[in-house]
Amino acid sequence: FGANLKNQSIGIASRNGKAYIHSTFNQVQTSTGRLASSDPNLQNLPIRSEEGKQLRKMFLPRFVDGNLVSADYNQIELRLMAHFSQDENLLNAYKHGDDIHASTASFIFDKPLSEITDNERRVAKTVNFGIIYGISEFGLAQNLNTTWTKSKTYIDRYFYTFPGVKRYIQDSVELAKKNGYAKTLFGRIRFIPELQSENKVLYKFGERVAMNMPLQGTASDIIKIAMVRVFNRIKKENLKSKLVLQIHDELIMDCPNDEIAIIENILKEEMTGVINLSVKLPVAVSHGKTLMECK
Repeated sequence: FGANLKNQSIGIASRNGKAYIHSTFNQVQTSTGRLASSDPNLQNLPIRSEEGKQLRKMFLPRFVDGNLVSADYNQIELRLMAHFSQDENLLNAYKHGDDIHASTASFIFDKPLSEITDNERRVAKTVNFGIIYGISEFGLAQNLNTTWTKSKTYIDRYFYTFPGVKRYIQDSVELAKKNGYAKTLFGRIRFIPELQSENKVLYKFGERVAMNMPLQGTASDIIKIAMVRVFNRIKKENLKSKLVLQIHDELIMDCPNDEIAIIENILKEEMTGVINLSVKLPVAVSHGKTLMECK
């Protein structure tokens, strides 16, 4: 990235009135398999706070009249849950192009889709993502600032609606107990010794890892493979654009103006082509003059 950071003492090289920031990416630092950014950590730039928005406006393309291009997988872990669990209702929701959070809200609140409120959708979104990470009734109650009884009702109705998800969770834990590890769709293994622990806290942690690792680990594998595919296409087509950052399920490209459309097409083709799942794995692409404008 080129950033207008004149007179800032941040320990980075300055050329042509711009500061060029070079992060360090570690392949083996995280337990999920994702790349970890440090010195500085560019994967943790705030996006909702006003200070974070101003900070993101400082990150600019290196090319005159260039753009930063962002490509982000849409709900990759929920879509992987649909694939792993083969739950009929979850698969149908994605195949029909439903708003998955509104659809879940319709089930857990027992209301027609057209009557779901923004707050009910927010609750369902929290439930959807909470289930992936093995959230408890108590944890969900804290996240939603509600009672334990209500959160238990939400989870019970979720599993009643998506029984395949419940089976997947149970089977994942049992398989991890038997093998001592969980693995991704690509065969990458994470050993889970906590499942042998007599400590209840450690054991529960091991259960959460067993149900989540195949999802989050596969998502990590997919984005890494996508990076390689995109890089190879750029090299093959002799483009000037550069892959500069990976943030969770998102890739950021630094592009000259005449390559923006080409890069957007490459990102869509290569990222969606990594793997064939039971549901589509769409990619949202945007561009802007600053990192803030990419969303």
